[in-house]
Amino acid sequence: MTLPLFTPSEDPGPSFVGLLGQLGIDRADTHLGPSTAQGLEGLAHGTTVLAVRFNDGVVMAGDRRATSGHLISHHAIEKVFPADSRSGVAIAGAAGPAMEMVRLFQLQLEHYEKVEGNPLSLEGKANQLTLMLKSHLPAAMMGLAVVPLFAGFDEYLNRGRLFQFDITGGRYEELDHAATGSGSIHATTVMKLRFDEGLDTAGALDIAIEALFQAADEDSATGGPDMVRGIFPVMATITADGFERVSEEDVAERTTLLLERLTGRRR
Repeated sequence: MTLPLFTPSEDPGPSFVGLLGQLGIDRADTHLGPSTAQGLEGLAHGTTVLAVRFNDGVVMAGDRRATSGHLISHHAIEKVFPADSRSGVAIAGAAGPAMEMVRLFQLQLEHYEKVEGNPLSLEGKANQLTLMLKSHLPAAMMGLAVVPLFAGFDEYLNRGRLFQFDITGGRYEELDHAATGSGSIHATTVMKLRFDEGLDTAGALDIAIEALFQAADEDSATGGPDMVRGIFPVMATITADGFERVSEEDVAERTTLLLERLTGRRR
């Protein structure tokens, strides 16, 4: 395969989106007509995702439910993904465009590192996601809104950091915790009450599980733990050692302990 060559004025540099544009490959999701909006009601939407900072990094978590209007379209969708080796992204909103954005974001970070020889700073990665959200704004205005969370380990500051966004590309760094999606207000309440500066990994995981459980208890679009099907939240830790998904066995055990504690409290 022959690599494309560009003149200095046309060279897209480390921008993967710019490279696609130079090759004449347009992102179809930003070109929506009125007829497209009429069929949006049946599209799957992801709901609640969150992030909690702890001593060694950040925990990211998301429920597994996707809804189409008042119907449950998927019971076990995944909403938490690695962005690169030391950062992660969680999605809420229109599921199809959100997953496409995640894949493009992953490729952008990989492309930049290959072209420049060094990875982007965590701040730079958040800026790249901002640019993608801005380019997605026409689709968001048609009903295909994507609202991600981004978190990672900043090796220069030696701590975890997390960022919230809005559909226009606005970026807001949160110090301790963040949530987005339909159940975010309930999840945020739990995290605000339970957060402590001395949190370790286990404590952050337990807070995230309880926050998603309470969000599901109040918000019909957020999926709670499904003990029959064995479906539990997707969770990951991001530390100096990198992005690591928490095993389903660990999440199941922590969820069971939470349910036992809540059941005992009501007796």
